[in-house]
Amino acid sequence: MAGHLQASFLRAAGNETTTNDWASTLIKRNYIFVSTVFVGAFGLQLAFDTASDSLWNNINKGRQWKDIKHQYLEKEDEDEE
Repeated sequence: MAGHLQASFLRAAGNETTTNDWASTLIKRNYIFVSTVFVGAFGLQLAFDTASDSLWNNINKGRQWKDIKHQYLEKEDEDEE
């Protein structure tokens, strides 16, 4: 009975779908639920950081140090000679 009550909030009355079965599998055990939350949060953070860095680099292309440092490093080499 306790196993039935844990995931019963995911099932609509008389309407069980594969989505609800999939979600109830993830929430059935606490360690699986917590692991899913942490892995999901890590994945979303990684995707968001990658996307925002890419957007920032595209907007500021040509104005960042990585784009212009070759101009200044060559000047320093010429000045030293």
